[in-house]
Amino acid sequence: MDGETLRDGIFALRTRRFGTVAEVLVQRLYRLKKSQTLFHDLFDDTQEHRVEVKFSTVLKKHRAPITEATVLQRIAEETSSQRMIAFSAWQTSTFDSNIQQVKRPEFDILYYGLFFSDQIAIFRIASGDIGSQIGYSDKQHKGNIGEGQFHITNTNLQFHLDHHLAGQLSYDEFLEMLTE
Repeated sequence: MDGETLRDGIFALRTRRFGTVAEVLVQRLYRLKKSQTLFHDLFDDTQEHRVEVKFSTVLKKHRAPITEATVLQRIAEETSSQRMIAFSAWQTSTFDSNIQQVKRPEFDILYYGLFFSDQIAIFRIASGDIGSQIGYSDKQHKGNIGEGQFHITNTNLQFHLDHHLAGQLSYDEFLEMLTE
């Protein structure tokens, strides 16, 4: 396997499997322990912090809606490789990466991140700092109390880079971590 194959596989993963890859990345990178409960993902035993991990892929926004007349054309345009965005192009590309199911009372530290086509950007924020400054909304689903989300887009990524960037990693570096 090489870094590009690793990246393509990550972009193809969905839901829990994708989340597990992000957890392994953060666990290995920051030498964290597995959580002892189901309420958060990892544990930092040096600082006694409950750690949550939320990542998203960075993909160009859809260009057009799916209709009965365009369904096959839209499906053909949907491969991840055609929609991936390189980190160097984030300012000139329109994207919306959703960091969701954020339950602030359940953790102390949130590691969140973005999988670009050429690298992974990793951010860190304390639970108490998650608020309107990052666009956090606690209205993700009707009736879900204590659960919210925020979006990282081409219009607000600079704020996250300036205030919460914990690190950046190439896919080759991630692959090396996984094979150690």
